[in-house]
Amino acid sequence: MLDQLRLGPQSLRGRRFPEPAHPYRTDYQRDRDRIIHSRAFRRLEGKTQVFAPGLCDHFRNRLTHTIEVSQVARTAAVTLGLNEEYTETLALAHDLGHPPFGHIGEKELDRQMRSFGRSFEHNRHALRIVDLLEERYARFDGLNLTFEVREGIIKHSRELPPGEDEGLEDLLPGQRPALEAQLIDLADEIAYTTADLDDGFSAGLISIEEIAEAAPIAADLAEQIDTQFPGAANRVRFWEIQRRLMNLLIGGLIEGTARAAEHSGVETVDDIRRLDHRLAQMTPAAADLNRRLRSLLVGRLYSHSQLTEDRNAAVRKMGELFAFLIEHPEHISTGYREHFPDEPIAGVVCDYIAGMTDAFLTRMHQELLS
Repeated sequence: MLDQLRLGPQSLRGRRFPEPAHPYRTDYQRDRDRIIHSRAFRRLEGKTQVFAPGLCDHFRNRLTHTIEVSQVARTAAVTLGLNEEYTETLALAHDLGHPPFGHIGEKELDRQMRSFGRSFEHNRHALRIVDLLEERYARFDGLNLTFEVREGIIKHSRELPPGEDEGLEDLLPGQRPALEAQLIDLADEIAYTTADLDDGFSAGLISIEEIAEAAPIAADLAEQIDTQFPGAANRVRFWEIQRRLMNLLIGGLIEGTARAAEHSGVETVDDIRRLDHRLAQMTPAAADLNRRLRSLLVGRLYSHSQLTEDRNAAVRKMGELFAFLIEHPEHISTGYREHFPDEPIAGVVCDYIAGMTDAFLTRMHQELLS
């Protein structure tokens, strides 16, 4: 469909440290495999998506969410004729930089770093992980990923304005990323919206009736399912509705992106880079459905009192542990302490805490501060 806008199998701008081509794997396959084998990727299993680990074995964590984002993004990329391997690699890397306790943990780390004249943002931390903190190779720090993957990690969810960060000048600030990278942010939205509906329903916080009231198309789907499958269990009715909602959102992303590309007149990847807007987008109907479902989640799930209490407790523990480690850096693990000659204490503490799982941070807080 959009084959002319597809990235080729090999990186055009290469790696920061040149490596010979692999005999049977493309550049993006190699990057994907390096990400999968990284410690940061494995630690995603112990990081909160919405519900804290341990409440239920069926709720999503940051790792299962990442896999679901990959599924959505690959489906869209293949249907549009784009590079599936590159898309999959970015999807698997898109949350590598998330600290424990989800977005509230990110906000708390940013608050702590602001007091030292710095900041924290999970996409930039993901780039720091793949460029420096992962230590698996003798010839270089980090994973030595291709330019295109490093660029996609930074730009998949927001633009990179010129002059914003001197350390990112090599990633073409002011230019749009490839279309595959643009798909990731919307694939992320589709994955977490539909998954959070599932987890919220399983937790008894969201009902089919509330979904139908929030989105008229969901009411139509519920009626169709009751006609097709009379007497089906309520949980099965929900999953039928959820699956069809997901199809509508993914189909809307594919159709909206294809239309936008056609109307823009772009013919090459470089044309995409020069545009003043992104091509990846949903159709108006799919975007409206997505907004309605997200509004329901904000009102019924994200603001629930138990989740709010859990988040407040997590923020307190993270802030207290951050302050303690600033004063007692000898409790930081050896691998992170090796960065002290090149990095201020606050930066090393931030790296250390950002890499923790929820359970490890809670355990460290208990051992050091209780």
